Amino acid sequence: MATILRDWSFACAPLYEAIASGAAVLAGGERHFRQVAWQNVSLSADSSVLDLCCGPGGATRYLAATGARVTGLDRSERSLRHARERLPGVHFVQGRAEAMPFAGASFDLVHTSVALHEMEPTQRRTIICEVLRVLKPGGTFALIDYHRPTNPLYWPGLALFLWVFETHTAWELLATDLPGLLAECGFSTLKQQLLAGGSLQTVQARKPQV
Repeated sequence: MATILRDWSFACAPLYEAIASGAAVLAGGERHFRQVAWQNVSLSADSSVLDLCCGPGGATRYLAATGARVTGLDRSERSLRHARERLPGVHFVQGRAEAMPFAGASFDLVHTSVALHEMEPTQRRTIICEVLRVLKPGGTFALIDYHRPTNPLYWPGLALFLWVFETHTAWELLATDLPGLLAECGFSTLKQQLLAGGSLQTVQARKPQV
């Protein structure tokens, strides 16, 4: 699965952004797509936020606009160069989501946008455990990613998109109960919302206070 367009999109940040913006139309437009996962989370200048697997900063810029102290983490230095150019006030770090270079209890909010589907199941679990580690007690993990459509009319479009741009791990995510996995890893207060005929999901989960 996946075509040469996947490689091109990862090699060219503007192309990646254009594809993401186009796909976001089904979720209410790019602005809504980039903010919907964390829209109910209260952020201020005292809030510390991690945009995990931030890529070229498509979602990071909306988090930064809240005035919070935002850090972006990604393994691709090429994507981070683009992100630093467009968002000079944000702290960007190159690193792996499976072993984040941050102390425990560092962030009030960890956000990730359509990234968990890129991971193998064992990787995904490791990353979720890392998110739990770097969140402050009571902090929130907010994410948006693919979901098995509940409206059959959305299946052809999603299947075509996954065939062109994604690998087997995206298909595996469709069969994964993300809220259940988050609960297994230690998160609580799980809230799931389905978008675009069920082809996308947002999940908010809290790290327990104790």
